[in-house]
Amino acid sequence: MDAELSQRITRLLDHVDHWLPPAPTPVDWNIHVAAIWQRHPLGGWLVPVPPRDALTLDDLLGIERQKLALIDNTRAFLQGHPANHALLWGSRGSGKSSIIRALLNSLAEEGLRLIQVDRHDLCSLPLLVEQLRHMPQRFVVYCDDLSFEGNDDAYKALKSVVDGALTGPPENVLLYATSNRRHLLPESMDDNSGSRLVGEELHHGDAVEEKISLSDRFGLWLGFHPFSQATYLEVCEHWVSHLGKPQDWNDTTKAEAVRFATLRGGRSGRTAWQFAAHWVGRKRLQEKR
Repeated sequence: MDAELSQRITRLLDHVDHWLPPAPTPVDWNIHVAAIWQRHPLGGWLVPVPPRDALTLDDLLGIERQKLALIDNTRAFLQGHPANHALLWGSRGSGKSSIIRALLNSLAEEGLRLIQVDRHDLCSLPLLVEQLRHMPQRFVVYCDDLSFEGNDDAYKALKSVVDGALTGPPENVLLYATSNRRHLLPESMDDNSGSRLVGEELHHGDAVEEKISLSDRFGLWLGFHPFSQATYLEVCEHWVSHLGKPQDWNDTTKAEAVRFATLRGGRSGRTAWQFAAHWVGRKRLQEKR
């Protein structure tokens, strides 16, 4: 090979090298309990992340039924028993994402490992699942705030992984997703045009069947709804006492908590935590003046 050709090849390789992803370092799952999946045009890799906070399941009040169902499902999975993919749906700020974080903090010592996948990276989900298939750990792959537009094909990759692929999902992988929508895809009046009544049974058209087929692949549905005022105040009291002192909770604080929720337009766990942070932070500042 002459010197000029060798130089050209070297320059070409240097140019291509800028477009290649760095060689990923395998995640040490004996040290890390959570990771984020990062997609690349040539594949993807896992990036370990520390737990976001020390939130525990005991901190989540007002959603006892949902907690118990998800704990039982996850523990069954960790112990090698049959378990279902889970769809956590409902109003914003109602605890859907928090329960996943608290679940990791509570069950990591029992072997739970969590991988978060952004909705925009779902097209590469089959690649991730295949990487996990032969690993000894048990993983919950977590998709937060999941929803799709009518022309979004990413849901087909998700549907295939959950239940539709020829190979099926690995026995060491479960999918947990949160969404404001129960059916994940938007529905329109036109979707009902293909529905028909046969005898006394309503048969949905293809458009409706397609849009509900993804949700149907999640065997565990957990609904999260706005709090009653009594539950909201109970959660406010918990967080005010946690961030401040138990004596910080009194009739004045309670009235301010109700006012705060009214201004925010709803009662939820998120609103309760935000009120507690606002109230305790302001009170501590006033005490130092």
